[in-house]
Amino acid sequence: MATAAGKTAGESQTNADLEADIRQLKADIEKLTKQLAKTGEHGYGTARRAAAEGVEQLRAQGEAAFDSLRGNAKDLEAQITANVREKPVTSLAIAAGVGFLFALLARR
Repeated sequence: MATAAGKTAGESQTNADLEADIRQLKADIEKLTKQLAKTGEHGYGTARRAAAEGVEQLRAQGEAAFDSLRGNAKDLEAQITANVREKPVTSLAIAAGVGFLFALLARR
């Protein structure tokens, strides 16, 4: 019986060790979960900042392109105005021809 009692005491110690190991594993898993959550929040914040910076760069590029187009349109307008003042009859004939072409296209 001494051996049976010895096994029971050894088994209860093993069970206690296993329970302690399980508690330690649970604590470690909880720590890892918290660390992963923090890492995820940090990654989300970094991605959000990068996206905001990208949007700002695109907005600035869009504004620059718009300003460039506006400048080109003003130059073109000035050239057309100068041509009309220099050659009013030719400009009138061109306008009439363009109007005639639009009328033909609109009929179809």
